[in-house]
Amino acid sequence: MRTQLRAVGLVVAFITGAFIAIQSRINGALGTELHNGIAAALISFLTGLLVLIIILACNRRTRGRLSAVRAAVADRRLVWWQLMGGVSGAFLVTAQGLAVTAIGVATFTVAVVGGQLISSLWVDRIGLGPAGKAPITVGRALGAGIALLAVVIASAGGLGHAGPQAYVLALLPAIAGFGMAWQQAINGRVGVVGGPIVAASINFGVGTVALIIATAVSVLIQGRPAALPSNPWLYLGGLFGVVFIAAAAVVVRWVGVLLLGLTAIAGQLIGSVLVELVVPTGAGLTTLDLVGCALTLVGVAVAALVRR
Repeated sequence: MRTQLRAVGLVVAFITGAFIAIQSRINGALGTELHNGIAAALISFLTGLLVLIIILACNRRTRGRLSAVRAAVADRRLVWWQLMGGVSGAFLVTAQGLAVTAIGVATFTVAVVGGQLISSLWVDRIGLGPAGKAPITVGRALGAGIALLAVVIASAGGLGHAGPQAYVLALLPAIAGFGMAWQQAINGRVGVVGGPIVAASINFGVGTVALIIATAVSVLIQGRPAALPSNPWLYLGGLFGVVFIAAAAVVVRWVGVLLLGLTAIAGQLIGSVLVELVVPTGAGLTTLDLVGCALTLVGVAVAALVRR
């Protein structure tokens, strides 16, 4: 039975990792339709927050765990900034809305994963997450270096025929990936106290507030976004984010944190290539994108498997 749960867990982790690539494509398309990537990010977060509010409204026990988080902040088992993971999530979704259609899903995903791996070295070193401190080993540093090389190669493929603005946009997913490790670490601490649904609800709530402010500033500078598109698929980005968080909370008990993360990243990378093939962006898919994806997978494996 345990072997079967492990196998199912790996499949679920891979599929939900691919959901992040799908979310990137959806939010990128929504940003293009609205001519405002920040407004697209706000819509994505609002839909995800609505789903979580419905879950909380239907589950009294989960609502009660919000009180446990408040108590933990009051007695300083949690500090206020550990509730701010949604800011990084908001930045990631904003980057999706601004950059995906310009640089492509594959290049965007490789940049996010590269930034996430490099940031993970720092996050683990200082013990920001609930698992405590972990040293920077040669294998982990080498894996991060390979991932960084993959980002450079994939970006060259995705941006070879683009203008200077696209090169600036290519920095956004790398920065967003760097913030993801911090987000996952502090959300993990909140999850220890309140559970995954409460942690996700706080994450989406904080991110929504940040995006409301950012959207207001964007409207003042750029004017109102275009009319809301009629295509219902463009409003599912937030739902994919919620599904990923909920599935990860279950699967981690079957496969462990490390294997969950590696399998989800593999799904995210391969999913990004498939999404680019099925629903291509203007940037298209190049050979260098594929090389970058393959190199990132090598970096993940080296960071996980090389001990010394």
